Amino acid sequence: MAFEFLNKLSNLQQRTIAGLSGAIVMVSMIYFNEWTYFALFFGITYLVLKEFYNLIQQAGIKPNKYYGLISGMSIFTLIFLIEKKLILFNFYFLLFPVLFSVFLIELFKKSDTPFKNIAFAFLGIIYIAIPFALMNVTAFISGAYNFQIVLGMLLLLWANDVGAYFSGRFLGKHLLFPRVSPKKTWEGAIGGALCTCSASLLLNNWFPSTLDKFHWLILSLIIVVAGSYGDLVESMLKRSLALKDSAQTIPGHGGFLDRFDSFLLASPFVAAFLKLLL
Repeated sequence: MAFEFLNKLSNLQQRTIAGLSGAIVMVSMIYFNEWTYFALFFGITYLVLKEFYNLIQQAGIKPNKYYGLISGMSIFTLIFLIEKKLILFNFYFLLFPVLFSVFLIELFKKSDTPFKNIAFAFLGIIYIAIPFALMNVTAFISGAYNFQIVLGMLLLLWANDVGAYFSGRFLGKHLLFPRVSPKKTWEGAIGGALCTCSASLLLNNWFPSTLDKFHWLILSLIIVVAGSYGDLVESMLKRSLALKDSAQTIPGHGGFLDRFDSFLLASPFVAAFLKLLL
């Protein structure tokens, strides 16, 4: 019944209702404690990975989907447990046998393109699982779980998305990257950047003990650049596969991959910035 009702609404109304509902769930689970945060992103990682491999299969490629899903979820869980200090740092070395086991798996499959399948299985792990796993590094950057940095990063990403969407919708005239995305405009990108930088000033007031004003501003600039390119990278992926959306799971937003495309490129840069410069 809920989806039938949403289908009767405009795209903007669908985006607003689905976006607010999702944001309430995410904010609540991030705020409550590290285990609800883990459950949230464990589930999102699985859904985004699954959509990615389904997309690849639609193009006639046969990556080992179950290997990719199990490996991706294992990597996410492993890094969470290490960052939470429930297991020793040495367990990072388990990543290598997990990754290289795909060669043994593919060896026993009957496929005409084994290394192509291996390459796309790896791509899902690198493109999807690792950015989500690195979110755990960001979450525990201070040595203990800090919901403020996780929430702040997501709020900046959402501010960039909202600012870019409305600026592009009402002011957009000059195309940003027409070869990859015919709808993205410079006006949208600038609007998103201004909205994100403004949000970073608010975050400095809301979470004064987490990062200072300068670091929040740098974080917002990283998210503007990396997040915007993350959107373009996913557009390039869909364009190469001749598809519009990764799925139709979220009304007005497409699929989970569409919703988290900016996050996927921003997360590694945010983790590196926080780990190396703080």
